[in-house]
Order: sequence, then structure tokens, then C-alpha cells
Amino acid sequence: MDNICHTLVGAALAESGLKRRTPLATATLLLGANLPDVDVLSYFWGTDAAIAFRRGWTHGVLALALWPFLLTGLMLAWDRWVRRRPEAPARAGALFWLSVVSILSHPFLDWLNTYGMRWLMPFRDVWFYADTLFIIDVWIWLILTVGVVWSRLRARRGRPDRERPARVALAAVGVYILLMAGSQLAARAVVRDGFGGSGPLMAGPLPVTLLRRQAVADLGTQYAMGTVDWLRRPPLAPQPPRLLPKGDAHPAVAAAAVTREGRIFLHWARFPYFRVDERPESWVVRMGDARYTINPATGFGSLTVTVPKEKTQ
Repeated sequence: MDNICHTLVGAALAESGLKRRTPLATATLLLGANLPDVDVLSYFWGTDAAIAFRRGWTHGVLALALWPFLLTGLMLAWDRWVRRRPEAPARAGALFWLSVVSILSHPFLDWLNTYGMRWLMPFRDVWFYADTLFIIDVWIWLILTVGVVWSRLRARRGRPDRERPARVALAAVGVYILLMAGSQLAARAVVRDGFGGSGPLMAGPLPVTLLRRQAVADLGTQYAMGTVDWLRRPPLAPQPPRLLPKGDAHPAVAAAAVTREGRIFLHWARFPYFRVDERPESWVVRMGDARYTINPATGFGSLTVTVPKEKTQ
């Protein structure tokens, strides 16, 4: 998920009553909810490095075991050497458990979208996808923002039930995720029945809408693509589906796949396909990922590799 969502989750946890557990509780929850995304710094080394590193080492089981200790240590150091206030010092135990809760919320939310998560890093470099929420979910933004603002307004007025709106918002987001997960499972069954095939498939969320899902099914040499719309009968269209050839038989594709950027992209790509253009002395191999684009020439989810013709002979 995006960092606005992660930050709102941390803020809602704080306003639900957790901020009263210890000094620096709110800061800990906000930082912890975003901490695994420190891997965004990999973009300074280029898109290839970012694709290879994102949602891996900093999101995997080893990092998740270590981050709470690091964040707790940083907050205690800040409390001792910077804050230096006459109020009571921050409590290490409370900071640690707040770190655990907020940090674990991050990979869980990231796993829920179609980009996926590498839970087992660094031990196994395998992607996992829940296909439940769109990566920027405005409904979660809205629910959590209302809960956080309402709780803060009640706190300013001295209301004893100040935490209730934030708690209701968090519960509502939990119910929303369960409903969207149920929609995803039902849509997968519809896609499997409608498009056939025994390979991987996706019934991914679309932005803003709650009742439509993007359908992609691997049929072997091509992908079947369409949309599941719960307001339509039948819900899956078009029939027959739009077909996207993989185009992976050309020898230039194999040559492009063993380049550094090709290996990185194809490990990340979930539904890869290829277009090959000929030039006088080379082949231009355009790679795309059908979950994000059907135009492999430009945009997110695409890569272009130039292969000399002598490497395909």
C-alpha cells in the first residue's frame, strides 16, 4: 500500500488509545508503520535495483524480527539524548510492543495488493499476492481519516470516549478487507470457470470501484484478459476473452532474459509477455507485465532490452 495508508494506520492505532501507553508512542507507531519502506532508497541506484530490492529484504521475516529492536533502541536514544523533558521517560517494553504492532501492519497491507510481498526474504526469494486491495485505496484513506480526526476532536473537548472513533475506523477497515478478500476469492472462481486453463490467474482490484476486478488467466501460450463486474450478468466479460500472446518463442527473448535487467524484471513480473522488433544489427525485445500494462513499449511494468543479432545465432 502507499505511505499515506500506512501513516493513517499508525495514526489510527495511536488515537485508539495506544498513544497513552508511553511517551513517544505516537511517533513510534507512525515510524513503525512506514519503516520497512526504507527500501525506497534503492531507487537512487536505478529502477532495476529498486525492482530487485523492493518489498524484499526490508519486508521479509528476518527484517521483521529485527526492526522492532532497532526502532525501540532509536526511540529510547531519542528520549534520553534529545527529548530531555521533565516528564516521565519512555518505557522500553511498551515501545517495543508498539513497534511490533506497527511494523507488522506494513507487510500485511503490502501483501494485500497485486504488487505482492516477499515474506520469506532473505531465505527464499518468492513473491506472494493476496490481490485484495488496490495499491492506493481511497476508501481506507477516508475511513481512517474520519476516525483519526473525530477522535482528536473528542480529545480536545475532553470527551471520555475519545478513542471510540479511531477504534471503529480500524474495525471498519478490518471488515472492509474481509469483504474485499471474499470478493477476490469469488472472482477467482468466476475467472477460472469462465476463462479455463490451469495456470496462474489474478482477479485484481481496480481503483476506487468496489464491484469490478481485473481478470488475467495464464492459458499457456497466451493470457486471457477481461473484467469481473458483480453488477453484470454474467459477471465476467468479454466472452470470448481478449487474448494477449506471450510471444516468448523468438530466440531474442531468451537472449534478453539472461541479461541483468532481463533477469531482474522477469523474476518480478507475474504475467510476462514479449514483443520483438528488428533493427539492422539487433533485436529490440520489449517486455511487459499483463497485470499492469498491455503496451510493453512504455510505462510501469515494462522493460526494453536491445540484443545484438549475433547473440541469437
